[in-house]
Amino acid sequence: MSDVISREQAFINARRVLDLARERRDRDRAAGRLDPAAELILRRIERRQAAERATQTASAPLRSAA
Repeated sequence: MSDVISREQAFINARRVLDLARERRDRDRAAGRLDPAAELILRRIERRQAAERATQTASAPLRSAA
């Protein structure tokens, strides 16, 4: 008989695995062990996310005033 896990538990498990992978990546990055190409990709993603956050923050007062 196969065990069935709930959707919520599946998400919890996936989140845990992703968090562990992210922590390892961050440790490798801090120690300078990350491939230069991967570092470049991460920097581009971080810049894009920062720009998106800035756009959301700038448009937040407009949404609340409506």
